Amino acid sequence: MTALSAPVRPWIDDPFTRAIRTGRGPLWLRAEDGSRHLLDVARWCAPPDPADRTMLERCLRQTRPVLDIGCGPGRLVAELLALGLPALGVDLTEAAVTRTRGLGGSALRRSVFDRLPGEGRWGAVLLADGNLGIGGDPAALLRRTAQLLGPGGLLIAEVEPTEVDERLVVRIEDGAGWIGPSFRWARQGADAAARSAGPAGLAETDRWTSNGRRFTAFRRH
Repeated sequence: MTALSAPVRPWIDDPFTRAIRTGRGPLWLRAEDGSRHLLDVARWCAPPDPADRTMLERCLRQTRPVLDIGCGPGRLVAELLALGLPALGVDLTEAAVTRTRGLGGSALRRSVFDRLPGEGRWGAVLLADGNLGIGGDPAALLRRTAQLLGPGGLLIAEVEPTEVDERLVVRIEDGAGWIGPSFRWARQGADAAARSAGPAGLAETDRWTSNGRRFTAFRRH
């Protein structure tokens, strides 16, 4: 297959890459029905905020290495390393991996469903910034997360602020009319996430809200 005929790829051949490089939006996920969900690129590219720190504090309590799935520009990975806790980011977008490394973090350009270092040994896994939606199938993603965690490992997932459970086909668009290719995504609130986590061998241990963002934590059995 020639370069001219190669398929375009979400998160790579779309506005997301440019936004991560520049550190600013606007950027949205647009669903097929026309509804849009804001992607907060400026916050992702800024230092961790108080809501982020509620996740980081829970990671620090368990003292074992942390895997950040869909790490984006790497603010959480870099902060964990600065606090003395080993951490690795995983992201499909080269610009995200480059930016994470530029902050002093460690990151791989890879899908969570690819082979990853330390499978079955991670102390904690992060699914921040809506990344519970990766792949459009939270149940499959949570099963994969359970495979990555060590016994008693902690999953921290940022969920939707309202109780939704949606499977969507979306595209990324910016404010200048550039729209990327379509891909599957999901949105879940805390109750729906707990229903998906149970069959994966993950038991809910905590829920909390900070700065209008909502989180839930699970332990691997």
